[in-house]
Amino acid sequence: MSLFATPLTSAGGIAQFERDQSKRVLWESLLCGSIYAAFQRSSSAFGPTTAVTFVRSSAGPDISISYKQLFEGITRTANFLGDMGGRGCGVAYMLPASIETHFLLWGAESAGYAVPLNPFLLPTEIVELVKSAGCKLFVVPKTDDPEIARRTEAVRQGVPGIRVIAIGQGPLPPSAIEYEHEVVRYSGSEATHFDAARSSLDTVAYFHTGGTTGTPKLVAHASKNQLAAAAGAAAMLHLGPGQRLTNGMPLFHVGGTVASSLAPFLAGAQIVVMSGLGFRNPDMISGIWRIVERCKVTALAAVPTAMGALLNTAVDADISSIQWGLTGAASCPQSVTERFQQVTGACLHEVLGMTETGGVTAVDPVGDASTAGSVGFRLPHTRLRVRKLLSDGALGADCDADEIGVLFVEGAHVSSGYLDPAQNEGVFIEGGLNTGDLAYFGENGKLFVAGRSKDLIIRSGHNIDPGMIENACVAHPAVSLAAAVGQPDAYAGELPVVFVSLKPGQKADVPELIAYARERIAERPAWPKSIYVVDSIPMTPVGKIYKPALRAEAARRALTDQIAQIAPGSSFQIHVASAGKRGLHVDVELSTTDEAARIAVETFLKAHTFSWSLMKPS
Repeated sequence: MSLFATPLTSAGGIAQFERDQSKRVLWESLLCGSIYAAFQRSSSAFGPTTAVTFVRSSAGPDISISYKQLFEGITRTANFLGDMGGRGCGVAYMLPASIETHFLLWGAESAGYAVPLNPFLLPTEIVELVKSAGCKLFVVPKTDDPEIARRTEAVRQGVPGIRVIAIGQGPLPPSAIEYEHEVVRYSGSEATHFDAARSSLDTVAYFHTGGTTGTPKLVAHASKNQLAAAAGAAAMLHLGPGQRLTNGMPLFHVGGTVASSLAPFLAGAQIVVMSGLGFRNPDMISGIWRIVERCKVTALAAVPTAMGALLNTAVDADISSIQWGLTGAASCPQSVTERFQQVTGACLHEVLGMTETGGVTAVDPVGDASTAGSVGFRLPHTRLRVRKLLSDGALGADCDADEIGVLFVEGAHVSSGYLDPAQNEGVFIEGGLNTGDLAYFGENGKLFVAGRSKDLIIRSGHNIDPGMIENACVAHPAVSLAAAVGQPDAYAGELPVVFVSLKPGQKADVPELIAYARERIAERPAWPKSIYVVDSIPMTPVGKIYKPALRAEAARRALTDQIAQIAPGSSFQIHVASAGKRGLHVDVELSTTDEAARIAVETFLKAHTFSWSLMKPS
């Protein structure tokens, strides 16, 4: 019997799945084991079936391995890591996506614990994460990239006793251990240098949060957390042999590792790894439809921004293999959902994932029509609640249907907390997770995320969901991307403004864009005060819009205009930086002998809620 054989398309279907005694036994058996045991199980069940296809370029050729080869690579790598770092060792890595990175990730989780790192973090942040996680090994790519070299050297100098391992093609860093040369000496069939029978409660990874509001936090993952999230996703997506999913996300992110890798691996599906850079590789965007045809992709998965770019690419191949699409990591504009159906003839389903819930929280299930804007239902054997936010910031009773509250998550997929226990306060409470996200349940029981609380625009007491503004703007035929943020205002606190980028070859008049958006936004306080057309919108490495940079830029633009009016004729420079979860810090260098102008600028700055300093030019 397969855990994932029956589509779970309703709340009732999930409840029936949970009551099925035979499925419960299989579920508990899976969750009580280790990550290594899960891969051993898949190797036994799906041995010769293709597990991973690595797409080097849109023209091919591709590299594929079976489930048997995947398990052997994981076993061999776990033995190597256990020998190099000791049993239970911490293994930090900073690698592009590849078959070898999968060996490394799951091998590290088998031998000890993995600490996947975003190579775009600052060297000081990477050093701090590696040190705080107590890593013995640091794995990097062989490359002549000076930024990778700088981060590698920073870790070597900043973490006493760390051993550096290099993997892939390219020059070997100084004093590094060569993975390919050493790993072949170890067994791929039995655990000789690590404990194969680990507890499901053992920590197998520390994933860092996005790092958009200061130093990233490390979230602990036990085997049970990841397996509950991955098995839940596999059940909701009805995964199994014959399914082939694109994976264009990095393997330092839970979306790329758990939702788009471990979930298919548990069910015997195949992942199609979209080059080392994923959908950040322009060749993967321009050649997507040829890749779909060649690899017979059945599920096209990408974050909303990447999905939008894919759908703007002219179809130049047979894409009839596509059965459904999957998106997540950020809210998906309705225009992208509609465009997906127009291009592929299939439904686009959304998943809600969080680092703190093992990577998956809710899924709009495959097997039924998707619901635009919804992230679907809870995973089996988990609980989602939408709770009232009380005046003191605490969470209260459950909200009614269609009533917006704070999303609260319970289940085996919820992490035990952050590596630093002091960071758990107010987040990991009452045996569950206070996500801080605003959400509501529709009449059919599906969950809708109304907005991230940190992204809300607060105008004179009105809580404005930026999503409604972004959806209105991106519906314009010339607009490719839209990001709404709050711009500081002395009277209202914040005013909504929008940054938009246009589709190639398109032009748009700003007054016309503003009028177009206002016609489609029912709430007058949410009407954008300004729209800024920019060449590109800043993105994180996983394809999320990087709003802290946009908030800072919106503040800089507004303050520049206002200070020019307050202190005409004065020379000044403004520097704006993120400060805390929602805050900004503004430095103003004002060059003037007019004391009245200086006092006027100081009075103006005091009227705002951001922190600031007024200085003379250095």
